[in-house]
Amino acid sequence: MSVFGRLRSERGYSLVEMLVSTAIMIGVTGAIFSLMNPAQGSAQSQPEVADQQQRLRVAQETLFKELVMVGAGPYQGDVTGSLINFFAPILPRRTGRTNPDPTTGTASYKTDTITITYVPNSYSQTFVADPMPPNSAELKVKQQQHCPKGRELCGFEQGQDVLIFDTSGNFDTFNITQVQDSAGHLQHRGQNLNHTYDTTASVTMVNQFTYYLNRTTNQLMRYNGGSAVDSEVAIADNIVDLQFQYYGDPEPPKYPKPQPNNPNCLYDADLNYIGPAAIPATDGSLALLTPTLLSNGPYCGTGDNQFDADLLRIRKVRVTLRVQTGVEGLRSRNTALFMKPGSATGSARVVPDYRVSFEVTPRNLNLAR
Repeated sequence: MSVFGRLRSERGYSLVEMLVSTAIMIGVTGAIFSLMNPAQGSAQSQPEVADQQQRLRVAQETLFKELVMVGAGPYQGDVTGSLINFFAPILPRRTGRTNPDPTTGTASYKTDTITITYVPNSYSQTFVADPMPPNSAELKVKQQQHCPKGRELCGFEQGQDVLIFDTSGNFDTFNITQVQDSAGHLQHRGQNLNHTYDTTASVTMVNQFTYYLNRTTNQLMRYNGGSAVDSEVAIADNIVDLQFQYYGDPEPPKYPKPQPNNPNCLYDADLNYIGPAAIPATDGSLALLTPTLLSNGPYCGTGDNQFDADLLRIRKVRVTLRVQTGVEGLRSRNTALFMKPGSATGSARVVPDYRVSFEVTPRNLNLAR
């Protein structure tokens, strides 16, 4: 073989061949990265999906467990049974000492706020012994049964939240600052009562909480407005929507029924019924209670604890929760998927909002059905 032939056999790639091979290599590399990109997006989004589900579960279970207990009343003594027979244990507004909502008119109804009241499993139950003026700092109450000598009010303790109510539709909550057993006195923390209660009024330990959505911080909040120290606790983060709907008895409420010559929102002094009229059923045997119906009167109670008489109809609550991912980069601009859109551009890296609705039929509001 000649020298020229050997040189031709040992030459490298031509420029065209190099360009073709480089193009093939870039194409294969791009294909590999395109396959890896969705996997990266999935690895980033899956922890957020799990976190969303956890926050939604916490919010749902908290509200469900509280709503199941709504209306639970005293279970010993002369006055027992559901609180719905005495006042409305569900209020669609915020109550308490800090930033309470109006008690009448359209501002007294909020779709994302609910205040619930129930008596826990407690021995702390008694009655008023002597009528006390509303601005008194203490209550004279009857001794409890089965308490040892020297501890005649053994069920009540300092710092306890207490409910007082009667058959006229009036109620108040306060916090005990001191228990004087021998004198039968319960001193309370400077809250004036809204009504003068006589010896038929019940006094019992109570749980009262307001749940609401803080739309600024996107948090489900719980407020204990009747406790010794006001506190607002975040239950779940990144909750972007909360809605309460109420369903009730189409028949008008018959309780609370006052004593003669003591009229309230349902009865006049001669005990003639003057309360709301019947309404048509829209959901099986129940009726949807509209915001207008629950805020246009007539009103029961007095002062800060007034409530619309139609709130006594409530038998079922529908709750709707919506939760978002806390990572803005996993929310796109699609308003159908996101209540608060983010900055994501690719579909492989988005975590849509989760929305859930559930219904609660509190047993203590349905004992008569």
